[in-house]
Amino acid sequence: MPIVRVELWTGRTQAQKRELARVITEAVVNIAHTTPEATIVIFQDIDKEDWAQGGALASETTE
Repeated sequence: MPIVRVELWTGRTQAQKRELARVITEAVVNIAHTTPEATIVIFQDIDKEDWAQGGALASETTE
């Protein structure tokens, strides 16, 4: 049973997550030769103040 974890900044819509889940599942099924029912996709929303890159909090950058 493949499990794919996706960490994203908070703010993605349910429609975006639905589409991501669909295409990730499709890719895993095709590449790992498994079934959609056996494939789990877990989304974790992370606030920008809880994410740092290059020593700076994402909440303090302009991106």
